[in-house]
Amino acid sequence: MDNAHSSRRTFVKSAAIAGGAALLNPTLGGAPARHDDRIRVGLIGCGGRGTGAAAQALAADKGVVIWAMADAFRDRLDSSLASLGKSESSDRVQVAAERQFIGVDAIDQVLPLVDVVLLCSTPSFRPAQLAKAVAAGKNIFCEKPVCVDSVGYQSVRESVRMAREKNLSLVSGFCWRSSSPERAMVGEIHGGRLGEVVGITATYLTSPLGTRPRQPGWSDFDFQLRNWQHFNWLSGDHLVEQAVHSIDKINWVMGGRHPVKCTALGSRFCREDKPEFGDIYDNFTVVYEYEHGPRATMIARQQPNCYNDNTDWITGTKGYGWINGWAPTHWIKDYSGQTLWAYPKDGPTPNMYQVEHDTLFKSIRDGRSINEGEFMADSCLMAIMGRMSAYTGRQVTWEEAATGSESLTPASLADPLPVGKVPHPGSAPTGSAAS
Repeated sequence: MDNAHSSRRTFVKSAAIAGGAALLNPTLGGAPARHDDRIRVGLIGCGGRGTGAAAQALAADKGVVIWAMADAFRDRLDSSLASLGKSESSDRVQVAAERQFIGVDAIDQVLPLVDVVLLCSTPSFRPAQLAKAVAAGKNIFCEKPVCVDSVGYQSVRESVRMAREKNLSLVSGFCWRSSSPERAMVGEIHGGRLGEVVGITATYLTSPLGTRPRQPGWSDFDFQLRNWQHFNWLSGDHLVEQAVHSIDKINWVMGGRHPVKCTALGSRFCREDKPEFGDIYDNFTVVYEYEHGPRATMIARQQPNCYNDNTDWITGTKGYGWINGWAPTHWIKDYSGQTLWAYPKDGPTPNMYQVEHDTLFKSIRDGRSINEGEFMADSCLMAIMGRMSAYTGRQVTWEEAATGSESLTPASLADPLPVGKVPHPGSAPTGSAAS
């Protein structure tokens, strides 16, 4: 291990040399100066998204070095490391054997070694990991969703507050906020092009995600973690894990206003009756109600061999707008059908995942912290309250979800770790986790 750099208490802050591009003596918030411009990055969670985030961090800044990695499973870390080792920036993938850590709590071993941490592991563990990263004074990229229940939300909001106090940068994985067409569209809406927004309909209709049948030697925990997207306590259900992207766009368009309450429907009838398909629903419809009348409807589905769609329809007092990020198509029309604005067909569309990391590492080099934590947490709570309503059949208020005691994490992760029953609306208490 490089002893000179084995303890990184906070993020790198650079000082530009006049007349040149070199960096000298990046300071660490009062810590002793370091005479190089490297930014040591730790990756927590080495799945596909984590590996992608590490590659984007490398592309964002020539001084980034992937320095330490952690995952619950050795094979995932090895696969990620092999993939990164084939990239154009493989010379900056410097994860020595003594900086490779296995286990759910392996973040504890990574944090003292790095300047920046990429939190890309299973969502249920993210609130605790975020709290640890902030306490250690690290710059953070935090993948979505950042929490799966009310208790997790409360923890995240406290971490966000502490990160702001410490002047740390915290960038979220809500990638559509880094998409140029979406930024332009929402800018037009916030500028008044649509008038007052009175209604939004968002869809996230896809096929089910993949599964891994149980293998010899796996514990109950190993099996559920290998299939984490299908277990409510680990993922928050697909409304929270996947459709939260569209819910975040609703939150964005509404300017961060909290819905007062929501009413939701949901069920499960197309998932196969196999253990690896867990205990989650396969469809949701949620109606969010805002003060003074606006409503937003979220329709989400994970069912095979069905029509897929991921679009957003925004209605205002002056007209209506359409977002199709997959196309991409973005426009606003008045009620006569005249186009008031459209994103140019030849307009820039940089990779939104890359933009997230460009933003993070530029903030480090500029010594200017950014914090996306409030909307990051609130968008997840909107998804959580939708799931709570669908599972129980009750109307759920923002206040109830934000201040409640719902915690999905089992009391023990040791075998036996049973799979909960699929919730039946009308028969479970508010916030029941099907456990």
